[in-house]
Amino acid sequence: MKRKLMLLLACLFVGIGLVTAQTQKVTGVVISEEDGQPVIGASVLVKGTQIGTITGVDGDFTLPNVPSSAKTLQVSFVGMQTQEVSIKPNLKVVMKSDSEVLDEVMV
Repeated sequence: MKRKLMLLLACLFVGIGLVTAQTQKVTGVVISEEDGQPVIGASVLVKGTQIGTITGVDGDFTLPNVPSSAKTLQVSFVGMQTQEVSIKPNLKVVMKSDSEVLDEVMV
């Protein structure tokens, strides 16, 4: 009887570990390549899902419930190129400017 109880408890703990391992927490910071300053209000989205957030005042973000099957984050901001980065627990994303030089301007 004692052996069966220990086996049942071991299976229970392993099962709980598997259930909690299905999501992960991803944190990071988004900075600008031009001046190294944090990008405030950049959109961070898990590609292929509706899970996302925006960066704070320091350019930092936290995504608490990212599925372990997710592989890529999309980071976008107005005036900068959209970046796609692979998911890691701690990220540093460098955004590049998306500016174009104009030859003429008509008024």
